[in-house]
Amino acid sequence: MQHIYKTLLILLGFLVISCGPKKTAAERKADATKENVIEKNLAAKPSFKTMQGRLKGSYDDGEDSQSISVSIRIEKDKAIWLSAKLAGIIPLAKVMVTPKRVQFYEKINGSYFDGDFSLLSKWLGTELDYEKVQNLLIGQPIYELKSKKYILSSSQNGYQLSSIEKTPVARSFLIDLLTFRTKAQQLLREEKNQAVMITYDDFYGRENYDMPKNIIIIANQEDKTTKINIDYRSLAFNEPVSFPFEIPSGYEEIIIE
Repeated sequence: MQHIYKTLLILLGFLVISCGPKKTAAERKADATKENVIEKNLAAKPSFKTMQGRLKGSYDDGEDSQSISVSIRIEKDKAIWLSAKLAGIIPLAKVMVTPKRVQFYEKINGSYFDGDFSLLSKWLGTELDYEKVQNLLIGQPIYELKSKKYILSSSQNGYQLSSIEKTPVARSFLIDLLTFRTKAQQLLREEKNQAVMITYDDFYGRENYDMPKNIIIIANQEDKTTKINIDYRSLAFNEPVSFPFEIPSGYEEIIIE
């Protein structure tokens, strides 16, 4: 079962400067409001219809480490498809995510999951849905930003939006000072001593819809730390995509209690 969780974590861990005179960072910070920062962050969201490509993923929890090659296909707001190979050669697993369903099977143990987002939500420590998973993969906040729910602060590292309401999960988002892309997001569940930090290290240019090049997910639970590193490789946009997926017969179903 631990191998199953690790495989799924790796797979799903795999998410405009205007013309004219440029303002200094200090001037930009002085002009910023919550509404302005949120609006520009949303405008910086990749706006493709379909995406396909390859990525390299690695996993390390201090006791075990693994590296896999993954083919990824996305039809915006409709489907996310992932096919993984161990060491780039051995077929390992496939994932199919739609707004109402999460399906997954892995070949080593001959097991599968066919259900809702409970398996992913259990690991991340917060309720997930299709939009949240998609936003994680394309470099956008997994929670919708609404100005009344956040307080704005700024530093040389960027604009920070932090939740002000008392909720089970405290949230904060770091937004780039110039491009307004999401640089990092953190979820903290204090009562369970859980924290997840997602950072986006560098981005492609506008020809690749400002997609993140690298995503790092660090999950802390009590005294254990898990790190997932996702590197996007070749990417293509707005081309026809298909989502071949069929759970093999004879596989054992994963039941979430």
